[in-house]
Amino acid sequence: MSEEIIGRLVADKVSLGQEALSDLYEQGCFGRPKGKGLELSLVEAAYLLDRTRIRVRSGERDLDFRSFFQAASSLEKGFEFRYVVYKDLRERGYYVQPGRPDFRVYPRGGHPGKSPAEFYVLVISERMPLALKEIIEPARLSAQMRKKLMLAIVDEESDITFYEAREKVMSGLMTEVEGNGMATLLEDRVVLWDPEASRRLHECGFFGKPIGERLQLSLVESAYLLSRGMIKLVDRTGESMDLEGFAARAKLIESDFDQKFSVYKDLRDRNMVVKTGFKFGTHFRVYKQVKGPGKVPHSEYLVHTISEDHVFFPPVLSRAVRLAHSVRKLMIFAYADDGVRYLEIKRLKP
Repeated sequence: MSEEIIGRLVADKVSLGQEALSDLYEQGCFGRPKGKGLELSLVEAAYLLDRTRIRVRSGERDLDFRSFFQAASSLEKGFEFRYVVYKDLRERGYYVQPGRPDFRVYPRGGHPGKSPAEFYVLVISERMPLALKEIIEPARLSAQMRKKLMLAIVDEESDITFYEAREKVMSGLMTEVEGNGMATLLEDRVVLWDPEASRRLHECGFFGKPIGERLQLSLVESAYLLSRGMIKLVDRTGESMDLEGFAARAKLIESDFDQKFSVYKDLRDRNMVVKTGFKFGTHFRVYKQVKGPGKVPHSEYLVHTISEDHVFFPPVLSRAVRLAHSVRKLMIFAYADDGVRYLEIKRLKP
């Protein structure tokens, strides 16, 4: 540097003179020009102060890194986590600028003014509950701006795990299947008695599980087939049941039946195969296509149904995504929002 660069802490920014434009803004893409000088965010100033690229004063007093960090932490909620992520990304060779929701990250080899940002970054503490809408809104903004949304979760040891979150369009390759048979609601599942109808539904649509020549159906499978007129349903007394009556019974067995059924129906209507995800700790495992019971591939997705006011806890989210990754599937969260919408979250290695 040709001369010492001194900044002043003013509110929640650090203001520097004209000499900073060449050394910091033009060469390193730090800060934003303001007037004839340069304005840094608190995380940018902390990063540069730690590297002795600048000095920072508050009033007539010089602030060392410790004093500045403590002051910044009191001025900006979540400063500590944002600084950890900013520092990590900078040291990985990325240009990083403050923006919505927390940072904009440019691809390697690119920088502001030369190339568009690749990621918008949302910084999260592992202890911070995160409402679904706090992910959905920046995910939609990112998609509209043709960016990716990066979730940077900082744990208690300041290690960072990166995820990508995006809205997902789900679709499959299954074709229509016909069915018509009498079924009975037993204690918590349904049995389809007709052998031919059972064979056709299982072999062509991968519905249910064969028990001898009969087909055992789950509650959501039964509701779907009943809604499509593909089975007729009675209870153990022989009384006929319509969809409304069956759903009322099913809710007594599964409190979240309505929520699960709306997702199951939407996925089936999108030509996908949907089976229980119990062994993976989720509601469903989902296939794009199953060509027959003897040719069942690995499912592509794990789908968990959540409410529109759902709140994620990062450790739980991390377990779900890691499990899905370990079994070569994508983790999808389904929620109601003018129909059923899908959010994909996957590990990211920047």
